[in-house]
Amino acid sequence: MISDDMTLSSLRPGDLRPELLAPAGDMDCARAAVANGADAIYFGLDRFNARLRANNFTLDSLPELMRFLHAHGVRGYVTMNTLLFTSELADALTYLGHLNAAGVDGVIVQDIGLARCLTEWGRQDPAMKLELHASTQMTLSSPDGLEFAAGFLDLKQAVLARELSLEEIGQCIRHTDIPLEVFVHGALCVAYSGQCLTSESLGQRSANRGECAQACRLPYTLVVDGKAVPLGERRYLLSPQDLCALDRIPDLVRMGVKSYKIEGRLKSPEYVAAVTAAYRKALDAACAGIPVDELVTARDRYALQMVFSRGFSTGWLDGTDHPRLTHGRHGKKRGAYAGAIVDSGQGWLDIRPEGNVPLAPGDGFVIDAGEDRNEEQGGRIWKVQRNRLFFHGKASGIDWSKVRPGQKLWKTDDPALNAELKKMREHLPEAVLPLHLACTGSAGEPLTVSCPEYGCSVQSAQPLQTAEKRPLTPEVLEQQLGRLGGTGFRLASCECRLPEGLMLPLSILNQTRRALVEQIQTARQEKEISVPSRLPEPFVLPALPAGAATPDAPPHLSVLCRRPEQILSVLDAGADAVYLDFEDLRDYAAGVEAVRRHTKSIPVFLATPRIQKPSETGYFKLMERAEPDGVLIRNLGAAQYFRHSPLHRIGDFSLNVANPYSAAILKERGNLDYLTISYDLNAGQVEDLLRAAPPEWFELTLHQHMPMFHMEHCVFCTFLSDGSSYKNCGRPCERYHVQLRDRVGQLHPLLADAGCRNTLFNGRAQTGAGFFRGFRHQGLSRFRVELLDDSPEKARLLVSRYRELLDGSCTAARLIRELDVAEQLGTTEGTLRPR
Repeated sequence: MISDDMTLSSLRPGDLRPELLAPAGDMDCARAAVANGADAIYFGLDRFNARLRANNFTLDSLPELMRFLHAHGVRGYVTMNTLLFTSELADALTYLGHLNAAGVDGVIVQDIGLARCLTEWGRQDPAMKLELHASTQMTLSSPDGLEFAAGFLDLKQAVLARELSLEEIGQCIRHTDIPLEVFVHGALCVAYSGQCLTSESLGQRSANRGECAQACRLPYTLVVDGKAVPLGERRYLLSPQDLCALDRIPDLVRMGVKSYKIEGRLKSPEYVAAVTAAYRKALDAACAGIPVDELVTARDRYALQMVFSRGFSTGWLDGTDHPRLTHGRHGKKRGAYAGAIVDSGQGWLDIRPEGNVPLAPGDGFVIDAGEDRNEEQGGRIWKVQRNRLFFHGKASGIDWSKVRPGQKLWKTDDPALNAELKKMREHLPEAVLPLHLACTGSAGEPLTVSCPEYGCSVQSAQPLQTAEKRPLTPEVLEQQLGRLGGTGFRLASCECRLPEGLMLPLSILNQTRRALVEQIQTARQEKEISVPSRLPEPFVLPALPAGAATPDAPPHLSVLCRRPEQILSVLDAGADAVYLDFEDLRDYAAGVEAVRRHTKSIPVFLATPRIQKPSETGYFKLMERAEPDGVLIRNLGAAQYFRHSPLHRIGDFSLNVANPYSAAILKERGNLDYLTISYDLNAGQVEDLLRAAPPEWFELTLHQHMPMFHMEHCVFCTFLSDGSSYKNCGRPCERYHVQLRDRVGQLHPLLADAGCRNTLFNGRAQTGAGFFRGFRHQGLSRFRVELLDDSPEKARLLVSRYRELLDGSCTAARLIRELDVAEQLGTTEGTLRPR
């Protein structure tokens, strides 16, 4: 923790003023954010954004929204945080042109191809003013990853992965010049953003396309070595509590975090009002060097619980504590915990209050009996007598025979608070622009008053002198420079960097203020004139090299092994290359040796972890020491680390290559030999990609168990140990075979990786055998089979059949029939099936 005497002026030189960034799913939410102190809002339009379920805005309504925001000194960022398919790139670029013309300040982007196009557009055409912000969907989780992205993108801001601790955020800040953005409040995805394929795998609703079905919020049964583990009321094994970082704001400010992001584009205007107001106070307190609780009240914290809460934690900011983050007891809104039931009768109950939660007639409650959350009882209070709550008899709908002492009562609705928040969201401040000023100087020199936001600075007509009676104090400066009535501005802050004991006549100080205001007004007018009122010149997509592949090029089969005992089977069955993906990277050297003892002609590649966090470069060094022929690159940090390595490099699916321009820039900047096509593409979209870019760039996974959730959360530690992290969990992941059973009875295998991150795999294998001929016709020649926990015998069967498919001695129909017999649950076309 940092000391309470921290002030904004103590931040490192060059730091930008902190930005409070609020969500807006509609105009009411935008007004609520502005009314309660947001510096910027982020919102989506009706296409290309990761919250398609929100009301969202339209291109037609955009100019009005931006005029409203700018009149109140608030910036507006549009989310284009999805992957783009080949057929969508032209439309997405047209969208960017319209955003620019409407005066949007920035765009939050996931797709690396689109981000590169915007970077080039801004360099070519001065009329393109949009700032480029990297979305959390870009999975930036390390200094190496930031360095890689900064090498070819003109990033003005980047959102870090939510799984980083304060220490890890600090490491990123110290090693980059990119202003960084951090989530501070709201729902936490259990999977790394940009790496969740669950909705895509189970229902062709891609989270990378704004269609997340929230499978993480559903109940699961833990199955260990084939037997269900009784966990009582802990059913929601993948549902984290919500993030609340109010008390960590001073730490983040001291580190130099630029933007403080509130999650919630699907939430209500009341949510936006309450959360924005609380974090406005917390940021102001941190910047003033006073404790957060001097401004943030108990009522503010209560409002945060009531507007939406699954229970609060500090997420990953304080480091790893798996049971604290995901206790498994509920997956949806709970509100505020009011207390435990001690007695009950027909139409009433007595509680032992906890947490000073106010109780009043009309309040909504739910009774927590540890049952299925969809079966819970609840209602509204009719009357309160001390600790006894009365409910309407039949109207309440409560079965009182099921109410027992010890059950918990959660307050889920507070009409009085709702009315209060509605007023908060409707009370807009006067449309005046905030100014942040700084005063510097010394005896014998002029006073300099500057406004960095507008690039303006003026000096006093007389020099500062040693004071005899009335020195210039921060209070005097704030009082005189704050006299801005009628100018359209208000003084938001004034930093005094003057030595003590100096003076300047107030008439000269007022004259200096007027000169500064005139300069700022001129700068603002020039800025408004420069804001494009027309579309910039259309951006022409750069030409890509012509492909040299032909449909009769020899097919190549790579096989990924997750167990050492699979290696010899796949070599015997006809693999052209072997990829190793072991939980313990220390086993890589023995795996490489096993391949080379068998044959010197087949290359062996080692897979990097899917995520790289700060201080995990050692994993890459360990891989190098195993002396493989190449590496399978799974994150941008690894792309940076290995980009000049003598090893061969193949980009894996997790780099999210969904269009030819993402492929081109990743191949060029990462010096990649090949790229794995994104798992978000169906067969038709794969063929579009192969027609638009050289097919010889790509490899496609033809058989796999889809990796659905990839998460920092460790199910093994949380539910199979008494520990809180890898330091004290006893490593149950090494002793048990674990699966999760979903609501329809499907079992899904769970594995841990070197960083103790968990991956939940689809229990049903996916095959693209039925589309193989079409892919070959487009010139694709590199294909992959990924094994999971298959026995050596099954691995030999799978690989040999796919070898025969590639060589033409086995039809797709025959292969699928045999796979349906070999795979316990049969196979599916899964994500490759056209919609």
